[in-house]
Amino acid sequence: MDSLEIQALSDDAATVAMLAELLIGTVAAGGSVSFMHPLSAAAARDFWRKSLAAAARGERAVLGAWQGDALAGTVTLLLDFQPNQPHRAEIAKLMTGRDYRGRGVATRLMHAAEELAVQKGRTLLVLDTASEEGAAGLYEKLGFTLTGEIPDFALKPHGGLTGTLMYWKRIGRDRFP
Repeated sequence: MDSLEIQALSDDAATVAMLAELLIGTVAAGGSVSFMHPLSAAAARDFWRKSLAAAARGERAVLGAWQGDALAGTVTLLLDFQPNQPHRAEIAKLMTGRDYRGRGVATRLMHAAEELAVQKGRTLLVLDTASEEGAAGLYEKLGFTLTGEIPDFALKPHGGLTGTLMYWKRIGRDRFP
């Protein structure tokens, strides 16, 4: 996907609508991204407005992968942690639109998030993914190390419990403030 463009997203009505559609589709397809099915458009838009407001305050970055005018995927880089954790960032809400899966969008988003984390002076990335039908293979291919599994961590979007796999990756220089 050579024409794919990754950029930080901002709070405008069109972007929020596309993000909401992506989130609703991900949850409907069983993606474990903190929401239950069915997810209303109003709840999805509200989530993204709050997330983009946090990005405007520098607490996170919401990146989007654009194929022309279409939002192909998104990832969030969480940056706001306690004073004893200024060296780390967390990956959240990696989602790829159904029509763009298997085309390298998630990999490109993850590389962009990692690069941004390094630019922000972070040396450790963490993330979690559902034990069942999560993206463990992708994260391991990208160099993340599995710490372990927490059983029965969350409800799946259509009901029932799933565990979560915890991952970490050292990035940038190994330096601490």
